[in-house]
Amino acid sequence: MLSIPFGLTRMCDGISRRNFLKVGALSFGAVNLTLADVLRAEAAAKKNDPFGRTRHKAVINIFLGGGPPHQDMWDIKTEAPAEIRGEFKPIATKVNGVKIGETFTRIAGMADKFAFIRSIIGAGGGHDGYQCTTGSTKSTLAALGGRPSLGSSAMKVQGSVDPSVPPFVGLAAPTQHAPWSDAGQTGFLGSAYGPFKPTGPDMANMVLNVANKDHMPDRKKLLAGFDDMKRSADHQGALTGADAATEKAFDVLTSSKLVEALDISKESQKTRDRYGDGKPYQFQYDGAPTVNEQLLVARRLVEAGARVVTLSYGRWDSHGKNFDLVRDHGAKLDQCLTALVEDLDIRGMLDDTTVIAWGEFGRTPTINKGAGRDHWPQVSCAILAGGGMKTGLTIGSTDKNGGNAKDRPVGFNDVFATLYHNLGLNPETTTINDPTGRPQHLTDGKALPELV
Repeated sequence: MLSIPFGLTRMCDGISRRNFLKVGALSFGAVNLTLADVLRAEAAAKKNDPFGRTRHKAVINIFLGGGPPHQDMWDIKTEAPAEIRGEFKPIATKVNGVKIGETFTRIAGMADKFAFIRSIIGAGGGHDGYQCTTGSTKSTLAALGGRPSLGSSAMKVQGSVDPSVPPFVGLAAPTQHAPWSDAGQTGFLGSAYGPFKPTGPDMANMVLNVANKDHMPDRKKLLAGFDDMKRSADHQGALTGADAATEKAFDVLTSSKLVEALDISKESQKTRDRYGDGKPYQFQYDGAPTVNEQLLVARRLVEAGARVVTLSYGRWDSHGKNFDLVRDHGAKLDQCLTALVEDLDIRGMLDDTTVIAWGEFGRTPTINKGAGRDHWPQVSCAILAGGGMKTGLTIGSTDKNGGNAKDRPVGFNDVFATLYHNLGLNPETTTINDPTGRPQHLTDGKALPELV
């Protein structure tokens, strides 16, 4: 906490200069790291950046926790027997020859803006988002602390776009099955590079608290108080020995940019209606609700300066009532995902923002007695948009029953190499030093040439 004296005169209730305004340190996941420290690191990173980056690239990573059924979404198997095919029919899309599940009518009408990967392999089988946030298995670099997630690595290598907005944000609220709300682990980088979580203590640190809340001034007076405090400190020489980062910290602490980015009431009702709210929440159980508005918040955060935003959407663990679940979750995802892509496109942000939606594994080809599909790590799928990628295409295929990759198998690491490429980082040459001082590549995959 940073304690700032508020008010220079004695008030009628006896509170004087000992009345302090306490403001969180905005550590963005760091432990024992002040905002001034963050700003110094950011300035140093920019000074030493050989690429001279000015463009703001971003990724919105939508985790479909539980394992979405690939054969009921982007990989419909019309020729398979009924006990495998299921209840859904394929529908034509805007792209000639590409068909997807009937639940996704809006995506079908915008299929030229999307790329569908139908042959993701290498799932470890864990019921968590680890591979969807790091691109690696948990055993990779385990002795060093694990591989850092996409957001942590981008934060380390690229720093902040705007010092008042965290470069890495995790929107997922806590879930009863905790691994489904993992926004991305820091691996060997340590807690300083963790995500900012608006639903956790990080957001509480953004709240201004006065010693006597009955005398909390309105926003205009509050900012005026900061100005008075700064002028007084300068006059008294309190900041004479402070470096530029410390002085800048005062300005950042009065910024409302992050708070406003999280406030969707700033959007028109028409825009909010386009995304929808995802209610009523069905099939949630121990997973995430279908909060459509989180995709709108993600767009607002990227617009404000975030580089990587992760969120967990729905609970796709369909051991029972698989088709009812897909009708519910799928229709809602269809609405908010197309709204996000349209929104980014209209605002001129789509080429710089990569959107991906995927889960930890696929589902069994055979439908069980409870009309569900069980875990199937052998193959899974993903849908992507934006990022300057080639879209309006499919990558890979599975066999006639949707049980295994038939051609063009794609690893999680290859998807991550593509995401890093879209962030402006060369996955084959960019490294981060591990705790031993040894350089480690961001991923061991290769960017998908079909997309980049």
